[in-house]
Amino acid sequence: MRPESGDKSVQIHSHDVAVALHRVDVAHGDTVMFHSSLSSMGHVVGGPNTVIEGFLEAVGDEGTVCAPTLWYYDADPPLDLSLWDRDSSPSYPGIITETFRQRPDSLRSDNPTHSVSAIGPRAAELTATHGQSGLRPCRFGDSAFAADSPWEKLYLWNAAYCFIGVDFTVNTMGHYIECRFMERALAHAPAALRDELEDELIRWQKPGVYASYSFQKMGERLTDMDLVRFDRIGSATLRCIRTRDMVDTTLAILDSEPQQWFRDDFLQWLSRAQSSQ
Repeated sequence: MRPESGDKSVQIHSHDVAVALHRVDVAHGDTVMFHSSLSSMGHVVGGPNTVIEGFLEAVGDEGTVCAPTLWYYDADPPLDLSLWDRDSSPSYPGIITETFRQRPDSLRSDNPTHSVSAIGPRAAELTATHGQSGLRPCRFGDSAFAADSPWEKLYLWNAAYCFIGVDFTVNTMGHYIECRFMERALAHAPAALRDELEDELIRWQKPGVYASYSFQKMGERLTDMDLVRFDRIGSATLRCIRTRDMVDTTLAILDSEPQQWFRDDFLQWLSRAQSSQ
């Protein structure tokens, strides 16, 4: 999606960010992840660090702030993952994330496609390991959204998950949900078919079928269910949802309405996975 257009006549300071976050129930001591567009907010006095400082103010000294500092993006030819370096590889999802990862108080997880950077007392716990166990089938590599990853911890900790000037189209947690859905389907599939079914899934640089669904439409569904809180930061829309609400509700919707969300090729795969249920 294109970010919202910002009104440059609106000035934003860090306290404005903190106040808006409190209005969507981000509290002191929280863990919070955010996707963002700097330009959508208007004129952010002080630039990206002003937004980051606003988040840190909102959660206080006991809270932890996270950002998606993804290095890999679709390119032709594909990026060489062996060139990934946790300390120097830039973050592509925007200037706020790149500023975030470069801060001296920031720690980054070690994953070339879906690293997370964090600041705060739980930052080390969140980022220390990424994919060392609990691998899950994934188009971005089986370690990206593994059980041992920051994304799983964000779910388990029921983090606040925010969007500033962008909607659920850019929801990285949606990829975590896709992986969880496929993992569960394989776990309940007939034992004799599991290896075959897993081999048919898209993997890194390998074609196949996948549990892709519309993140934007799911965001609208979650909004209709009153699970998303709204406010504004300057001229930008602020959305916030808890990770447990997002993940558990989305999985339940996908379970009950697969025909509305998945492509035909994945529905055929899913039917075979459910053949003994």
